[in-house]
Order: sequence, then C-alpha cells, then structure tokens
Amino acid sequence: MVRHMRRLAAVLAGTLAVALLSLGTAGSASAAPKPAPAGVDITGTGLSEPLRLHADKEPALVGAVIDQVNFLARTGMPTGPKAANLGPKYTVVVLAGETPKQTYDLYPKAIGGPRVYRPAKQPDGRKTSAGWFLGRLSMSETLRTAGVPLERQFDTVSGGAGGGERVLPEDTLDPAKDLDEALGDLQRLLLLNVGVMLTITVGLAGIALLIRRRTR
Repeated sequence: MVRHMRRLAAVLAGTLAVALLSLGTAGSASAAPKPAPAGVDITGTGLSEPLRLHADKEPALVGAVIDQVNFLARTGMPTGPKAANLGPKYTVVVLAGETPKQTYDLYPKAIGGPRVYRPAKQPDGRKTSAGWFLGRLSMSETLRTAGVPLERQFDTVSGGAGGGERVLPEDTLDPAKDLDEALGDLQRLLLLNVGVMLTITVGLAGIALLIRRRTR
C-alpha cells in the first residue's frame, strides 16, 4: 500500500512538473520580443549631425524615405554622372531598430534627374553589386519633408523613377482668368476673319471692275 502511494505521488509529481514546464515554455514564447522598428539615418550637405527617423514615431516619413531606394534592381549602371554634375550628396542608412542594414547615396539635385548609388559593401554583410540608378523625381521633396535643408520643389512631389505628378501653380487654375483669355482669343479670331473677308471682297470687286472695263 505504501509503495503504491509512493508510485502515485511520483506520477503526480512528474505530471505537475511537465505541466509547469509547458506553461513556462508557452509564457516564454508569448513574451518573445517584437521585431525592431525600421528607421533611417540621413547625413550629408547642410546636416551638422545625422537625421534619425524611426517608424514607430514617424511611419509616413520613414516609409517615404525607404521608398526612394526599395525599387532598385540587382544590377545598376557601372558609372554615374560626373562629380561636378551630381550636386549635394545625402547618405541614407536603413535601420532595424538601432542596427544598420543597408546604405545608399542619394543625389536629389543631379543634372539630368536624381541619382542613387548603392555601394557593394553593405552594413549587414549581404552580397550585392555596386551600381548607379535613376532616382525618383520625388527624391528632393521627400528628403526636404524629412528634415534635409533643401529648397522646395514644386514641379514634382511624388512618383516613381522617371515619373511624377505635376503640380500646377494656383493662378493656372483660375477659371475666370481662363474664360477671359478664351473670350479674348475668340474676339481676335473673329476680327481676323472679318478682315480677311473684307480683303477678299475688295479684291473680287476690283477684279470685277477691271473685267467690266475691258469688256466695254
């Protein structure tokens, strides 16, 4: 009887230990740390210190900056514009929390359109090839909105590489002004037509008069 009770106690103790171990494992799994939020570091002309943005605080800005480099193909052009034509340089480092993962050099004011240079050596050690790429036309405005000291650019505010949305000046959207200009153009056209008709009429009258005199 005593042995039976001891065996039963041992079985119960083992079962309890397994249950506690399972609960501990489940608790550890549920308490697993969340992935570090994405972020970017921006350095370059006019910035006395790195400009750091984190997605948990400024998700729209971080997403817009990363969008400037997340479309690049595996292989870029081996050479870029001449150094004199590149304009100010801004290095964007993509972060996972505080850990650098990727780095790119952005030239928003390059002659011929924005450019992106991707170095072969990346902070996370991944293998990639160095190359030059055409950047998005929205690069300058995106960096300016993020805090980079660049002049405001009105012609493009968004769009992909080689494309963007045109921003029309407000005065071109004035319907009254457009109507006045249209009426003025119509009036000038009517006056021109009247002048042409008078010239033709006078010419025909003159020809008819000459013919009449010769036939007499």
